[in-house]
Amino acid sequence: MGFAGVNVTIPHKVKVLEIADLVTDRATLIGAANTLIFRRDGKIHADNTDGYGFIANLQQNAPGWKPDSGPAAVLGAGGAARAILSSLIEVGVKEIFLSNRTRPRAEALKSDFGSRITVVDWVQAGNMLEDCATVVNTTSLGMTGQPELRVPLDGLQRGTVVTDLVYSPLQTRLLRTAKEAGCVTVDGLGMLLHQAVPGFERWFGVRPDVDVDTRAAVLE
Repeated sequence: MGFAGVNVTIPHKVKVLEIADLVTDRATLIGAANTLIFRRDGKIHADNTDGYGFIANLQQNAPGWKPDSGPAAVLGAGGAARAILSSLIEVGVKEIFLSNRTRPRAEALKSDFGSRITVVDWVQAGNMLEDCATVVNTTSLGMTGQPELRVPLDGLQRGTVVTDLVYSPLQTRLLRTAKEAGCVTVDGLGMLLHQAVPGFERWFGVRPDVDVDTRAAVLE
């Protein structure tokens, strides 16, 4: 039909690996793909650029963020969390606290990604925020049409970088509360834009810039 490729979102990121002929190492590690390239020879090439988009978003919108500045707290243990954990480990975060509503899913991620991860019960998730330099919500909680994220946020410290993968609404309760606490907040729209860059470049041979105009175009 002439398509160069597609961007894939939940709930299809795992399933598309079954139809791919070629899978990148990072998509294999994460166990999900968000970018498909339809090659001229008819083969489907699967990649995962979510981790790239996540880190690029932090670097652009929290320029003072450093991976080695302290532990990270990650909420959620779905496909998005796998990409976030992989990218945090890759850039050098030494300790990650992970909490999910169902603990066995978090334990499975610890098994896959190793000893840098400490699993925390969901009822204790608020406590793990106190000593963390980075806090990431990878769940759909707080998204338009979904329940709110009910994790206690009074442990957030001034200067902590807090980011929410949710981008509808742009300012979730987590980000609003974090901003009031003096945290550096990063919304999820930047990740959405940055994760699309590698795929766009492969599809069309042009690498787009993510800037104020790009963001404004999406928000129109």
